[in-house]
Amino acid sequence: MVNADLIRDLGRPNRHEAAADALVRLGAGGVEQLVREVMDPESSVDWRPITAALGRIGDAGFDGLLQGLVSASTEESRKRVGFAFSQLGLAVLDHYTAALAHPVPLVRRQAVRGIEHCGVAGRAAASLLPLLGDPDQEVARQAQDTLIRTGEHVIPLLQRIRESGPGRQRARALTVLAELGGEPALSRADTAAIERLIRIKLPDDRPEPLWACWNHWMAVPSGDQAGIMRTLGLTDPRPVTFALGNDIVDADGHGCDTDEHTGYERVFVTPELAGWTLVLGAWCDPHGQERREDVLRLCTELSARYGRTHAYYYGGQGDGSAWLIAEHSTVIRRYGETGEAEDELLTLGKPLPYERARRTELGLHPDWDAAQESQDDEDQWRWTAHDLAPDIARSLGATTPLDLTADTPSHGTGVIALTPYGVTHGVPAGAYRI
Repeated sequence: MVNADLIRDLGRPNRHEAAADALVRLGAGGVEQLVREVMDPESSVDWRPITAALGRIGDAGFDGLLQGLVSASTEESRKRVGFAFSQLGLAVLDHYTAALAHPVPLVRRQAVRGIEHCGVAGRAAASLLPLLGDPDQEVARQAQDTLIRTGEHVIPLLQRIRESGPGRQRARALTVLAELGGEPALSRADTAAIERLIRIKLPDDRPEPLWACWNHWMAVPSGDQAGIMRTLGLTDPRPVTFALGNDIVDADGHGCDTDEHTGYERVFVTPELAGWTLVLGAWCDPHGQERREDVLRLCTELSARYGRTHAYYYGGQGDGSAWLIAEHSTVIRRYGETGEAEDELLTLGKPLPYERARRTELGLHPDWDAAQESQDDEDQWRWTAHDLAPDIARSLGATTPLDLTADTPSHGTGVIALTPYGVTHGVPAGAYRI
């Protein structure tokens, strides 16, 4: 039996080292109580020094935590002991590898995490591959995500699975390949199969809300998809479902400003939706410094041909709004509120009727009379305008991507198209919903 004071001393900086040394000397005799302490959500001792002591104990410490994983009766205790189990380090790598075949799914999943924590998941890739076909989906997903993080050197192993099996590993092997290498990593047969699946789904595909963390879109009151793309300089259109188009745009937005890609490489051009065609993607941003002037130019050019063109930014996590309205080659209005100091430099044109109406509802002067308004008044307007982009679009009768439903009238097929950035730099790798 381990003296309880000894365990408590693990959490005391001036006694920590002596307590750890004493517990390690006890060896297997102290493991059970240490594991119980890890599993106890009421414990006053941090899990890290306990885990470090169990790791120094060696095989018995590993076995004790493994047994704790198997016997844990609550979600909280499973979470605590699982985290400790996966942090034991390189000294127990062989034990982690053996645990990949354990009959309890939770043990297999935490063993994968343990291998990744050791920093050798790439070297252990051959051991992780069978779990891509694990009957437990959480285990299979853990193996998939870990392999994605190991890097491109596992691509040849995955390509062999796609070519010759085993069959149960093939589906997730395709996902990992797509995430790591994109289309260039796929065989012709895989690419053809994906395109065939898209063709099968398209006849029954219906509009659905298009939503990303950062929403950028242009709206053109026309169904002339081909003409809109020519005006914008978009090329290589490839048919996609609404789910696929949205997934690509959202993923690209999260990948902005990486070393290789900007997020501006491709856009989703919708079919005609209630009389409007939408172009979605960070490339359509009317607010950001990188794209604002080009988007203004493109909108004026589109408006010369189609009468009107809008561009919007709406941050889905409370990150602000911007709108740009062009009619017959003239910019009627550009405005944004994102909390950035340079927002006021964006402003062009006079307030739109909806802006004036909202300011009146707030008790503010509809035309921004600085002489009559306090700083509090202006702050109130800025907070209101922060979320205003979708309402501006609705007030102007434009179809918005956020409001699409299966009942939205739709004609044609949506496409993913390359922007000039995409032609020059290529597109990021990724696996997406179809």
